[in-house]
Amino acid sequence: MKSRIVERFKFEAAHAVIINGEPEEIHGHTFTLEISVEGPLREGYVMDFLELRAIVEEIIKRLDRRNLNLIFENPTAENIALWIAGEIRKKLPPGVRLHRIVLWEGEENGVEFEF
Repeated sequence: MKSRIVERFKFEAAHAVIINGEPEEIHGHTFTLEISVEGPLREGYVMDFLELRAIVEEIIKRLDRRNLNLIFENPTAENIALWIAGEIRKKLPPGVRLHRIVLWEGEENGVEFEF
């Protein structure tokens, strides 16, 4: 049996994605991030929701209300999500692994990775 927990977060940021070598006009989004981690049940839970929330909030505060072009070479949703995933993986407790990340740009466009 696989056990997973899921948390959802929001942050605001601006970016200008480079498409075919040309940057778009800079614009902003409300990004919605969904994280799923899995691991064995220990004392009835995978990990404390508050612990996972603290890990992810520490990471996304580095992106919130920022121009993402100053952080990423090309701040696509894919690149942002993969960076967040890498940062989360560094901080998860032993035995818990990142299962899935979904990052929405606004309400209609998003990317999803499963690990």
